Amino acid sequence: MSRFKNEITHLQAHIKTLRMGAGALFVVALVLGFGWWSAPRDLTIHVPPDLRSGSVRKWWEVPPESVYAFTFYVFQQLNRWPTNGEDDYARNIHALSAYLTPGCQIFLRRDYEQRRSTGELRQRVRGIYEIPGRGFGDDPTARVRVVSDRDWIVTLDVTADEYHGAEQVKRALVRYPLKVVRLDIDPERNPFGLALDCYSSTPQRIAPQAAAASAVDGPGGP
Repeated sequence: MSRFKNEITHLQAHIKTLRMGAGALFVVALVLGFGWWSAPRDLTIHVPPDLRSGSVRKWWEVPPESVYAFTFYVFQQLNRWPTNGEDDYARNIHALSAYLTPGCQIFLRRDYEQRRSTGELRQRVRGIYEIPGRGFGDDPTARVRVVSDRDWIVTLDVTADEYHGAEQVKRALVRYPLKVVRLDIDPERNPFGLALDCYSSTPQRIAPQAAAASAVDGPGGP
């Protein structure tokens, strides 16, 4: 009789051990489920445009080449007026608002009102493009200055062309020093996590002779 009681006691102890193990597995599953649920659904990883060589970096770091590409793309779109500056400039400011800091938006709206009041936008067609020999690849350190891991100064040397109807009314070579900040607050509208903070200093005209010399001599020229 005692043999059966011992067997029953052994089975009860085994069942108790299995229940404790099942409970522990349930707790572990809950912890893993909470970790999976609280993990970010998306991560923005900035990959350098030049993939000819490998790149190892922390996922939260933004390389200078990505900052330059973002800045030039947004600034070029902001200054693209395909039909009428009075309509296109205002529409661009609104459409690109997710890529602009609040202070920059206020500055651009004031600039728009001033230009409109002086007649600089009516029926104007505008576009900008990079001056040959003055891109990021020609002199990276001169194009992007790292202020901190959240702030950069990007220098764009561009040609700005404006037309009124079929007549070209303006061609200017301009250096734009632009502030860029990290603004990772709305991944749905701004997956880059960066924003333009307008100018770090006053834009300057570039002499045509200097631009031509840069294009001919390249980054190693005088």
